[in-house]
Amino acid sequence: MLKHLYIRNFAIIDELELDFSSGMTALTGETGAGKSILLGALNLVLGDRADNDSIKQGAEFAEIVAEFDISALQEVSVWLVSQELNADEECILRRRISKDGRSRAYINSTPVNLQVIRELAEMLIDIHGQHEHQSIMKSTVQRQLLDDFASHSALLESVSNLFVELKLVEDQLRHLQQTSDEQNDRLDLLRFQTEELDALALEEDEYQVLNAQHKRMANAEKLQSTVEQAINLLSEDENTNIQSSVSRIINSLADVADIDEKLSTVSEMLAEALVHIDESVSLLQNYGDNIELDPAQLERVEQRIQHILDLARKHRVEADELQQLHENLQTELNDIDHLDERLEELSSQQKKLEEKYLQACERLSSSRIKAAAKLNKRITQSMQTLGMKGGKFEITIEQIPSKRTASGLDNIEFTVTANAGQVCKPIVRVASGGELARISLAIQMIIANNSRIPTLVFDEVDSGIGGGIAEIVGQHLRILGQTGKDRNSQVICITHLPQVASQAHQHLRVEKQTQKKQTTSQVTTLDDEQRRQEIARMLSGVEITEQSLAHADEMLERAQET
Repeated sequence: MLKHLYIRNFAIIDELELDFSSGMTALTGETGAGKSILLGALNLVLGDRADNDSIKQGAEFAEIVAEFDISALQEVSVWLVSQELNADEECILRRRISKDGRSRAYINSTPVNLQVIRELAEMLIDIHGQHEHQSIMKSTVQRQLLDDFASHSALLESVSNLFVELKLVEDQLRHLQQTSDEQNDRLDLLRFQTEELDALALEEDEYQVLNAQHKRMANAEKLQSTVEQAINLLSEDENTNIQSSVSRIINSLADVADIDEKLSTVSEMLAEALVHIDESVSLLQNYGDNIELDPAQLERVEQRIQHILDLARKHRVEADELQQLHENLQTELNDIDHLDERLEELSSQQKKLEEKYLQACERLSSSRIKAAAKLNKRITQSMQTLGMKGGKFEITIEQIPSKRTASGLDNIEFTVTANAGQVCKPIVRVASGGELARISLAIQMIIANNSRIPTLVFDEVDSGIGGGIAEIVGQHLRILGQTGKDRNSQVICITHLPQVASQAHQHLRVEKQTQKKQTTSQVTTLDDEQRRQEIARMLSGVEITEQSLAHADEMLERAQET
């Protein structure tokens, strides 16, 4: 759960440190005090895109640090280890954005990209916004809500993987079927080209080998002359015989070695040089014996090279690419020759994948129907407590085989009636704005109650409700945040309703202050008396009366009984 939040130079916040506890925490304050700024900072450290306009005026950077207790979150610890990140009982996320537009993110002091931090954030915290009742009208959102409630991630992954495989096979099948219609003309050309290249019978690296051979043969006389001259100078010329000269020097130094031992080193070096000269003479003689002076062979090599160049030019490739082209054409020819076999193979594969996909969709649909029955009952019950007596919620699920998607074949639609005795109709057509907000809140709270995510944030989701209904919403949020034997939950609720705020275990007040023409936002953790005053302010407005204080006392006392 979220333990600590540090904010510096963000929007109108200079520096702020907040400690959070388990249970339900309420954040209250007048409109514009900075409640949304706190949520914006939290979203930023959880991986939202950075905007340097959010840096406090006059500052060079903004920084947000969020510290989470993960001692009870085995899944998070395992994930951190898999990412080679430190996995103690605490996890610290840090985000720093600079005025120059650069943004840096860290997990436990290790730099990471935003995708990594978002992946972790999904396991740590879930934020429900105040406008989610609008998105609930979208069919994709309705499906996602049902699947979230039923924990369908494994079933959805299976359906999605099979859908992708099936689509890939169908695309290949469609391509080959088109190829089959065009294959006759292409087949004649391919056969002619491959037969021509077969006749060439080009060997691997042959063009490079021929070029090297041609270079040697074309310069054979020059090579022969140079080698003979070298051999002559090294060992055969009577006047400049290097072998004999070095031998004489070695002998003369041997005669004076007894006089100065330092000359023995020189003698050894010359002796080693003489060995290399002898070896060089032997190699040159062997090379000279093998020089080809064969004009007929040279002509054959030149003709072979020209043949290769002519075919390369014809096919518009480099000579050393000709062999790869030959392989590619043979592969294509083979594919067309065996096209019927490949079509049959892909068709069989398509049928098998389609059968597996439909079976996976059936399992998913069956699970959705069961989950929908449970969710219908729970949301209908919740509607009775949220001012819609006699109202009914019902999810319709219809399989449409012709509408294959990565999320199955089901068309899922939320239907509702706010009054007893009426037929349920699509939520988008019959629910008023206020009813929609309450239904959305009921769904969010039920889904959240099934979540393994320890920290849930509700951003003014109680907007548009009041009175006794608001108190019931507050009670639901308090129960959702209760820390029990098997739970270590945390609910953070940004609210403008005293009925909701009074249910919190911890109460924070956000205030805007102006000093020296500078506006800043501050957050105070309220003690019992301060909390009493804040609830009274929310009830009566600017002037706190004895009546509003008494009403606040009554609300706080009732909350303790929840």
